[in-house]
Amino acid sequence: MTVVYAGVEKWRKISDRIDARMSELLPPESEVPGALHAAMRYAALSPGKRVRPMLCLAFATACGADDKVALDAACAIEMVHAFSLIHDDLPAIDNDDLRRGRPTCHKQFTEAIAILAGDALFALSGEIMLSTGNVEACKILAAAVRRLVQGEMLDVLSEGQEINPETLRFIHVNKTGALIAASCAIGALLADAPPELVAKATEYGEAIGLAFQIADDVLNVEGDPSQTGKSVGSDAERKKATYPALYGLADAKAKALELAAEAEDCLTVFPGDVEPLRALARFSIERLH
Repeated sequence: MTVVYAGVEKWRKISDRIDARMSELLPPESEVPGALHAAMRYAALSPGKRVRPMLCLAFATACGADDKVALDAACAIEMVHAFSLIHDDLPAIDNDDLRRGRPTCHKQFTEAIAILAGDALFALSGEIMLSTGNVEACKILAAAVRRLVQGEMLDVLSEGQEINPETLRFIHVNKTGALIAASCAIGALLADAPPELVAKATEYGEAIGLAFQIADDVLNVEGDPSQTGKSVGSDAERKKATYPALYGLADAKAKALELAAEAEDCLTVFPGDVEPLRALARFSIERLH
C-alpha cells in the first residue's frame, strides 16, 4: 500500500489542536494518584493518527459549522479509543507489547495501572460528552462503546475458529466501525445538521470504518513495523478472524477499495468543505501507518 499524502497534510494542524485540548482535559500527573494520570496521558496523547476525533471535527465543518463546536466531543471520542486500545493490548486479550511505536500501556506501567487508566479514560470521556449538553450525541457514543465491546468479545471467541463472512463482518463493523461511525454522526449532530445529513455522515463512517479495519488486517500481514508502529504477523499467530485470512490479500484489498469509494459517494450532499474527508477515505486504504 502507498500513502497518498495529497490533502492529508491539512489534518496535522487539526491533530495538534486535538492534542492541545486533550492535554487540558486530562488530569495532570501532579494530581493524586500521579501514576494513574501519567498512564492516562501516556495512552491518550501517544503518537497516533487521531482519525476518529478528526472525523468528528471534519463533519462539523462539512455541515457548515465552525469545528470548535465539536472539539471537546472529539477529545472524548479519542479518549474512548485510547481506553479500548489499552484493554485490547492486555495479556488477557491480544497480549501486545507494542502500540504506536512505543511499549503498550501495561508494559510501561503494569497491568493493574493500565486497566485502571483505561477505566478512568472511559469515565472521563463520559463527563466530557455530557458537558456538550447534546443528549443524542451522548447516546450515540455510549451505544458505539457497547458495540465496540460486543465486536471485541466475538473477536476473542473466534480466535482459532472457522468463521463465516457474516461473523467476520459483525466483528469488524462493531469492533472498529461503530466508534468511527459515531465520530462522524456526533460531528454532524453538534453542527445542528438535519437528520438526513447525520444519516449520511453515519453511512460514510460505517464504510470508512470497515475499510480502515481491512487495511489494518492487510498491514498485519505485509506491513513494516517501523512504519506501522505495531507487531506484524500477530493475527496469523493467534489465528484471528481477518479479511485476508478469510478472503486472501487481493480480495481484501479490493473490498477496502470498494468501501472507500462508497464513503466518498456519501459526501456529495454536504454544504461545507468535504475535501479533508475525501482525503481521509483514500488514506484509510493507502496508508502505511
